Amino acid sequence: MSEQNQQVDTTQLFNQIWSMANNLRGNMDASEYKNYILGFLFYRFLSEKLEQEVYANELLEYSVDLNIREEEFASMTFAQAYKHVLEVMVQNEKPGISEKDEDYHTYYKAAAVKVSQEANLAYTILPEYLWSNLIDLINSNKIFASTYTDLFEAFNEGILDEGREDFENIFVDVNLRATRLGSDSNSRTQFLNEVCLKVNDMHFKDEKGRDLLGAIYENLIGKFAANAGKTGGEFYTPHEVSQLIAQIVTHNVAQILEPNDEFLVLDPTCGSGSLLLTVRTALNNNPEFVAKTALRNANERVKFYGQEKNFTTYNLARMNLLMHDVNPKDMKLENGDTLDSDWPTVDLENRSFDGFVHAVVANPPYSAHWDPAPEKLSDPRFAPYGKLAPKTKADFSFLLHGLYHLKDNGTMAIVLPHGVLFRGAAEATIRKALIEKNYLDTVIGLPANLFYGTGIPTIILVFKKNRQNQDVLFIDASKEFEKDKKQNRLTEENINKIVETYVNRVNVDKYAYVASIDEIIENDYNLNIPRYVDTFEEEEQIDLEQVILDIDRDKKEIARLEASIYAQLKELGVDVEEIIKRNQKDQD
Repeated sequence: MSEQNQQVDTTQLFNQIWSMANNLRGNMDASEYKNYILGFLFYRFLSEKLEQEVYANELLEYSVDLNIREEEFASMTFAQAYKHVLEVMVQNEKPGISEKDEDYHTYYKAAAVKVSQEANLAYTILPEYLWSNLIDLINSNKIFASTYTDLFEAFNEGILDEGREDFENIFVDVNLRATRLGSDSNSRTQFLNEVCLKVNDMHFKDEKGRDLLGAIYENLIGKFAANAGKTGGEFYTPHEVSQLIAQIVTHNVAQILEPNDEFLVLDPTCGSGSLLLTVRTALNNNPEFVAKTALRNANERVKFYGQEKNFTTYNLARMNLLMHDVNPKDMKLENGDTLDSDWPTVDLENRSFDGFVHAVVANPPYSAHWDPAPEKLSDPRFAPYGKLAPKTKADFSFLLHGLYHLKDNGTMAIVLPHGVLFRGAAEATIRKALIEKNYLDTVIGLPANLFYGTGIPTIILVFKKNRQNQDVLFIDASKEFEKDKKQNRLTEENINKIVETYVNRVNVDKYAYVASIDEIIENDYNLNIPRYVDTFEEEEQIDLEQVILDIDRDKKEIARLEASIYAQLKELGVDVEEIIKRNQKDQD
């Protein structure tokens, strides 16, 4: 029942794990391969969490209640002790029953469910399918192709009713029969064995002994996104952009929350959930928020709401939040089309949630297609704006959906392409309505090539519903970034400058401008950033006289060098003049 305790430098650890994870990939796309590495990493997490919770809180207690001698446990692994407890529980429930009896496993599984319930877990993993047992089977060459199928089937069957929303079909993307793994069951099993051994070799402690499992998982998601080409941006927002958004939406948290209030955050296109988690980190780094949580863990004051259309990515989000120690009761994730039907709605089981949140964060797919059916004009999300976004550009649809779910004292930050600032027709009507309602607070221009899968420059739009000021802050941060290998990235200094400018809300030469509503009206509600932030740099005047002198000097230097070279060639017996004459004759 020992735990791996190797402690290494964090950066070195991340690099080692990525190298390890990438080692077996071969010709498989990163988008496919990630499902195996991340899936088995999550299974290991669940298994070791069960071991920790059951052993620490339940197993020894059961041993006393069931009259199991302590010395019996001393020589057992956790899997053996756990199995022994379940067997004794079965015998107590059904004396004389044998493993050969038809209903033995029904009682056996029921005993496992009872143990999980006592440990406040919403899933069960039978002793024979614990991670440690799986590794033992691999190392002793006792594993079969059917083992993995049985393992995941047993997990699905062992999900408690209260865990369906969080765990059902969570491993469905670990395709055990994919031909990419191998041409036959033996080669596929060998591949899965190697993946499990690689995952087992991953150490989850940093140099100070802190658990980094959640950070490792997110680091792997980011690495897979960077290597997934155009699809990478579908499930991951670069961490630096997430940090910027998170700091913006949590800036005034102390002013809007009472000491016992929960902070509710929604990402309607949540991808792998990393942006949601970054909001929690920003809250925990906010001293005013932490001061208000003196009697309560700050992590327990955040409620996550996220919706994701892609089921594979939805599973990544569920895994990501759970591996970051988000309590299942504090997360509501939905697999569905954000624009097709409204979510989140009023929670009938929890009347305290009315469908509105303190923060909305989003990085939706840019200029996606959607169905602007006429009946959507009566949808409360879109009705107040008189028009629907175009069929081939759903940007404003995502924006209005998020804004609808924002509390009156909340803040929304959404990443979108520049086109929403100036495109005409229906989008111009929506943009005008947003400005007239005084919801638009800030426009931030970001550098190009920040996001995986696209090099286009983007913006962050910040919205608030209870604004007292009648102006809009424009920030042009498009030129301030650091070049990375494939992407541009925001540095900590870049992020801090944007946030400070956002908070201070003052003009900064060639960087930021606070525009009055009258100025925006004069520009016909066009929000194109260069109309408000003048970043023009005067070119240095050219001294033509100096240019002529430089040309003359260079000509003389060239002539001197030619003469020197020709002299050396003549010493070597080369008839330079003859060669030049012959060349001129050929040209004529």
